[in-house]
This record gives sequence, C-alpha cells and structure tokens, in this order.
Amino acid sequence: MNKIILNKGKDKAAWQLHPWIFSGAIARVSESLQNGDIVSVYNHDDEFIAYGMYNKQSRVAVRLLEWDPQKEISEGWWCDRLQRAVKNRTHLLNDKNNTVRLVFAEADFLPGLIADKYGDYISVQVHAAGMERVKAIVVDELQQLLNPKGIYERSDLKSREHEGLADTNGLLAGEMPPPFVDIIENGIHYQVNIVEGQKSGFYCDQRDNRYITSKYVKDKRVLDCFCYSGGFTLNAFREGAASVTSVDSSALAIETLQKNIQLNGFDSSKHIAVQSDVNKYLRELGEQREKFDLIILDPPKYAPSRSTLEKASRAYKDLNRRGLMLLNSGGLLATFSCSGAMDIDTYKQVLAWAALDAGKEIQFIYQYCQPEDHPVRASFPESEYLKGLLVRVL
Repeated sequence: MNKIILNKGKDKAAWQLHPWIFSGAIARVSESLQNGDIVSVYNHDDEFIAYGMYNKQSRVAVRLLEWDPQKEISEGWWCDRLQRAVKNRTHLLNDKNNTVRLVFAEADFLPGLIADKYGDYISVQVHAAGMERVKAIVVDELQQLLNPKGIYERSDLKSREHEGLADTNGLLAGEMPPPFVDIIENGIHYQVNIVEGQKSGFYCDQRDNRYITSKYVKDKRVLDCFCYSGGFTLNAFREGAASVTSVDSSALAIETLQKNIQLNGFDSSKHIAVQSDVNKYLRELGEQREKFDLIILDPPKYAPSRSTLEKASRAYKDLNRRGLMLLNSGGLLATFSCSGAMDIDTYKQVLAWAALDAGKEIQFIYQYCQPEDHPVRASFPESEYLKGLLVRVL
C-alpha cells in the first residue's frame, strides 16, 4: 500500500484542504514509493486525510488530490476534474474571445497542469511528476471535450527541475501549430507564437485588466512597458489613444506586436516600438524629460518566493518610481505584480515608497486582479498571484 504518515502536528493544513504536503512534514513513507505514485496520506494517529501524488525529490513532497476515501484516483477521476474545469470556462468563449485558460493547476484540483486554449489549438504545461504520468489521459480528454486542431506541450518550466523532470516541448495530438496562430481577445486579433513564445504563448491572465485600462486612454499619450505582443497597446489603440510607445527586451515580442498592429488595421504612424531593457529605457526617457499621460508597468515575476521578497520590493519600488516621474500631473500609472509572494497590501506600501522617492502625491483609484479563468481556491491562497493598481498622480 502506498502510504505516507505525517509527523504529529503537521496535518492541520491538509485537513483544511490545502493541497501541499512539504517533505519536512512526513514521518514515514512506504519504501517502494516512486516519483509520481498515487499515495494515501495519514496523520500521526493513522487517520486517513487524502490521496495525493508523491515526489521524493520535490520540497512539495505530496500534492493532494482527493479528500474522500471512497473516491478512487482513476482515469475517470481525472476526466471528471478536467470536465469540471472546462465547463466552468465555456461561457467565456464567444465570437469576441476564443482564448481562455482551461485548467489552472491546484486552483482546479489538478496540481501541476496548465492548459490554455488559443483559437483552434491548446497549449499544455506539465510541472509535476504525477501529472506527467497521466498526460495521455489529459490529452485524450481535452480532445474529446474541445476537438482542437492540435495540442502542443510547452513544459520548459524551471519547476520541472525540482520534480526531477527534464524539459519537454512538442506536439501531443493533432496538427502542429503554425508559426503564428490567430486568436481573438476582447474583439482584438493577435498573432500568438505557441511554439516559441513566452510561457504557453500568450498572457491571457491580463484580459480583463487590458480592457479596463483602455477606458482611460482616449486622446492620451501612452507608454506600455514589458509590452510583449501588445495586449495593452492594442486595447489602447482601439479606444482612441493619441500615441503609444511599446517597450520590450524581446525581439520576437516586438516583431509579433508590429504584426498585431497591422492585423487589426491600427495606425502604425502613432506607434513607436522599442526593443530595450525597460529600466534602462525609463532612465533615458527621464534624462530627456519626456512625459506621458498613462504608463503601464507589467514586469515579469520579481519575487518567485518569500525569500526574495525584500529584494523584489526594492526592484518594484525603483521601477515604479521611474514610471511616476514620467507622468504628467493627473496622469495614470497601471502597475502590476505577478509575484505570488507579493500581496496587495505590501504592493501598496511599495507604491507609497516609490511616490515618496519620486516626490509625487498619488491616489489608488482601482485595484486589479486575475480573471475568473484563473480562479483563487479558498483553501489555496497561493493561487492568487496577479495584482495591480491604477494610480493617479496629483
């Protein structure tokens, strides 16, 4: 029997439906256990808690799946969970939006699995040994549910290293995605590079925030930093921005953005694309005494863990200070953090420090969050990672 016994006093979070058991909480394991095995987790008094996926190489030694002892973790169990996740997103798919996150790992009770729908294709990421074992079931069920043209895997995540898994990219089913897949989000067309783009190909977690921010851009001079393929830029042009400067360090991102502007028929004469390190470019703009009406700062994850939070806070403060100094009086800063370790209250404090250093008075006028296809599971607060603030400079 694949059985794990927890140390005394280390079972509270598991009883409360938190899906992670850390290696330090384990008292005994069956000697025959292999990475990815399904295990039964018991407390120190030999009471059943839950079923989970085991990995002796990972700090998260068990990812819990099911707390009902009567439910077997079978092929049917996996299919049922996938069906529920997809069903909860179907209302988001329509003629103005064919892109959605289908599965959000632990938040959907499917630890180690990300699945994104991009038009007629699905991009999958697997970052747990147990999920790697059932990948064929996942692919078959996604085919049955959505009938995509192709399912492509982008499992080139650093987290796989901690699970003892090598990176793997490639076609899992159907047709190979073309170099650029045409998708629609908020009625705007995008060219998405599933095979070589960042993450799974696109950042659909900013869908709602792009739309909300675009309502403030009419006749404004906009600076979109860490623009990637142009989500905020394109929404700004659709809503009547006077001009947009888009900045990213990736040549592929800038190339894709320019394709997207042409694809949507926006006026390229009102657009400046800059391939540069954002912090360096902001310094240059400051030296040139440039000013903007609205600035978007959507940087990569600065704080991957609690241990890096202090250093990340300094980086966020410096970035936002530079942004605030480039805004006209009454200007707006849409600033984001995708670091799960950075909570919203800490982020507000970082912005207050940035404003103080910039010599600016600010107001928080809107608080951004992740969209509903990236749900936050009540028993797993770690699933809440994306937060942001719309800031007015007085």
